[in-house]
Amino acid sequence: MLPTPAQTIGPFHGHALPFPGGPEPAPPGHPDTLTVHGTVLDGAGAPVPDALLELWQPAPDGSRTGAPGSLRRDPATGGFAGRDGLTFTGFGRAATDADGRWAFRTLPPGGVPYLSLCVFARGLLHHLFTRVYLPGPGLADDPLLTGLDPERRATLLATETAGGAGPGGRTYRFDIRLQGPKETVFLDFR
Repeated sequence: MLPTPAQTIGPFHGHALPFPGGPEPAPPGHPDTLTVHGTVLDGAGAPVPDALLELWQPAPDGSRTGAPGSLRRDPATGGFAGRDGLTFTGFGRAATDADGRWAFRTLPPGGVPYLSLCVFARGLLHHLFTRVYLPGPGLADDPLLTGLDPERRATLLATETAGGAGPGGRTYRFDIRLQGPKETVFLDFR
């Protein structure tokens, strides 16, 4: 008997779940666009070429409604209803490349100093949740971040890099380590 998707762990993420514009919740050309990028690494420090990341965040004004229908096909245009190139969606999905790299073009989150990420990868029975804390105000007031010892806290902090790739010119690096000595802090929601 051949294994079916229900009997194996994958990787199946990169074939059906990525969609055009998925890594770009920010409207093209928006002046406040920032880029967050990194690499997903396994326990041995090797890149994971078949992971999938989902980004969830509030809009710059702090609202959390997003754009309705971000993933629903528009029958008239063949595009995605919430991906009109003008509306901020608050949701993005990016697959890693052959070197485990990923990137999102988004807007600064309002009301919180972080972006929420969900990681799907081979070998994981359940997806993992983490946060990407961006440099700036609010970090000292975040109870999750301040409740961690400094070494673990560092795994949640993005670092600003030179050569911004968007109109806003801000670029941040955030590597995700699935296991090992510098494993990223993952959150448990029950």
